[in-house]
Amino acid sequence: DRVFDLERALGIDVEGPLQRALLGTPWLTVLDWVYLLAQQVILAAGIVYVYRRSRPVYRTLRTTLLATWILTLPVYALFPTAPPRLTGLGLLDSVSSSTPVALGSGSTTFFYNPYAAVPSRHAGFARALGIAAALSAPSWALRAAGLVWGPLVILSILATGNHFVVDAAAGVLITGIGFGLALGIERVPLRVPLLGALRAAAPPAVGAIAVAARRALPRRTADPAFA
Repeated sequence: DRVFDLERALGIDVEGPLQRALLGTPWLTVLDWVYLLAQQVILAAGIVYVYRRSRPVYRTLRTTLLATWILTLPVYALFPTAPPRLTGLGLLDSVSSSTPVALGSGSTTFFYNPYAAVPSRHAGFARALGIAAALSAPSWALRAAGLVWGPLVILSILATGNHFVVDAAAGVLITGIGFGLALGIERVPLRVPLLGALRAAAPPAVGAIAVAARRALPRRTADPAFA
């Protein structure tokens, strides 16, 4: 109710008119499948593609997705929000009616939280993946496809009754924060000489105890596994 009231106050409650305009057309069925495949198939395939094309872009994408995932979890716990299709606002669950997957069945909700609409990870992850794929792509056609992917997924989550506009905006925003964290993390050296640092910081007595313990251990150089 609070999300919908905010949208109505801002004049951006377009989910109902958008779905009604697409009802009965093959375009809504296409968007149903886009929504269904975006996280389960395209995201994984896209990550592998970026990994094979550009390791630097992949590392930033990987860290962005992980940081975003961590940031969203407390929001889902503190602000559980139903998707439009479950709010009684007149939006249909078009995915369940047009595909073999019933989003409301117990076997389906076992794998996802139906009350995690804000923020939309569909929107944020698709935007991040699309930009990373565009940066990694070798041709203008693939770069264009990457840039279109994020807006296409956002259109699908709105038209299928799975997210509000506010959800999508929040998803893109929190992914942007995750990207900022990723840039900061990437500047920190990952290979830290931990053992050398510990030896330098340890008191001399600790070092002496470690040397004595190592000498007291039986040597097993005769075993090729320990050679």
